[in-house]
Amino acid sequence: MKIDLTETTASKVNKALVQGRRAVGTPAIGMVLTLVIVTDEEHAYDALKAANEASREHPSRTLVVIKRVSRSPRDRAKARLDAEVRVGTDAGTGETVVLRLYGEAIDHAQSVVLPLLLPDAPVVVWWAVNAPLDPAKDPLGALAQRRVTDAYASEEPVRELSARAETYTPGDTDLAWTRITPWRSMLAAALDQAPCTVTSAEVEGEEFNPSCELLAMWLADRLNVPVTRKVSPGPGLTSVSMESAVGSIVLHRPNGSVATLSMPNQPDRHVALKRRETSDLLAEELRRLDPDDIYAAALKFGVDRIGDGQPAGRPAAEPAPSGDAPSGPAAKKAKQAPVKGAKKAAAS
Repeated sequence: MKIDLTETTASKVNKALVQGRRAVGTPAIGMVLTLVIVTDEEHAYDALKAANEASREHPSRTLVVIKRVSRSPRDRAKARLDAEVRVGTDAGTGETVVLRLYGEAIDHAQSVVLPLLLPDAPVVVWWAVNAPLDPAKDPLGALAQRRVTDAYASEEPVRELSARAETYTPGDTDLAWTRITPWRSMLAAALDQAPCTVTSAEVEGEEFNPSCELLAMWLADRLNVPVTRKVSPGPGLTSVSMESAVGSIVLHRPNGSVATLSMPNQPDRHVALKRRETSDLLAEELRRLDPDDIYAAALKFGVDRIGDGQPAGRPAAEPAPSGDAPSGPAAKKAKQAPVKGAKKAAAS
């Protein structure tokens, strides 16, 4: 069921939600949280589709905040709110309210959202695109226990990680980190099966993919070894290798679907490592509302320390002699130019 409201208020939207629940025969509220999606008109459909699929695991009230740009000075000075209320089969297993803000209402989105939050339920804010530099200090982010961003959706994904590290607040997370959960699990399991001391590691993946940098920082932080970053055609993450005295542990995924795990003195094994959809990533993040300390430690390790050839906490290596061309992330960073209009994130 859909109810369209033009030039409305938050009070009228709440009344429409009650009316819609009664009309479809579900007067009780069975949602476990409020998910606030901040996006633009271009990405609203994909973001809402992902949220509806994630609601099958986490029934929630989904509030989609779309800030519409007004062209004339007169329209920019006038506050206006249009809403679309969806309940029943049109809203997954929860409720959906699409809020389109115009004029001065754009600068006061929190005032529109606050009356629509579920009482005594946690709040999660997800910026599908154009996340603020400091999510916790954003007016909408201040309402949430969990704040989800996506560095891949920014114009300069790797630099975005540095900004996230400087402004990190417990409760922040990023879908670029969520994408590497299967990789981290597989690598940790491999080290459990073949106990050894890792001396160095290398992460290989497509350029401008922040998941590769996050995985490299996680390895360097947890193993206290030098980690280098190598660029490949992709898709996404393609390979991770860890060197030890007994041999190499390599997890290689050339096609974005099936990976090969190679370990010393063991036959190669094929493992499922498919690139996941945004709905799966979002559902994973909604499973936990407590701070992710492992993400915080990896993020604060620092992008600039990847590829310097030194373990965590040790001084940087001496500069390479003149005439020796640098390789790895250092060379890439030196020649890397900002990328404008980065495509929407694809699961790593």
